[in-house]
Amino acid sequence: MIHSTLRTLLHAYNPTAPEEQEAKKTILTFIDKYPNCFERSLEVGHITASSWLLNKDNTHALMMHHAKLGIWVQLGGHCDGNPNPLEVSIKEAQEESGINSIVALSPAIFDIDIHLVPATSKEKAHYHYDIRFLLQVTSDEPFIQNRESKELRWVSKNREELPTDSRSITRMFDKWIGV
Repeated sequence: MIHSTLRTLLHAYNPTAPEEQEAKKTILTFIDKYPNCFERSLEVGHITASSWLLNKDNTHALMMHHAKLGIWVQLGGHCDGNPNPLEVSIKEAQEESGINSIVALSPAIFDIDIHLVPATSKEKAHYHYDIRFLLQVTSDEPFIQNRESKELRWVSKNREELPTDSRSITRMFDKWIGV
């Protein structure tokens, strides 16, 4: 079954935050209802994959100011048919940071989130059912900004450096620093 990898990952994931507990149930229902859930063409929403990307020393996480959405987010993107969200997470982190030397610190899910993406002139409003992983850079390669971001920034474990107060981001930050 095409969804078996994601289903296995979700069943093994035990979130403590109430919003993640609800998201887990919703995502499992979503993938059961839509066999094409990994396709961007599914207009109601689709599975996406992203990462909390750490530097080599685990002292900073890379954030991006999203060019289209105008908000600070983690690196990530569309699965475009790939049913393995960990693979997609690594690929998107590499593409959006320009850093090739990236590995998963664990194959397990780090965080999940469901968020509404507003309508644009090219697409209707839809949901991203985001599966997130903890990744790390293994080299000293500098990041390279691309057209998808207005800015890339390493943020330290100092909460005051975090450029957003979005619960979707602060929840990952808190997990990282061990709150």
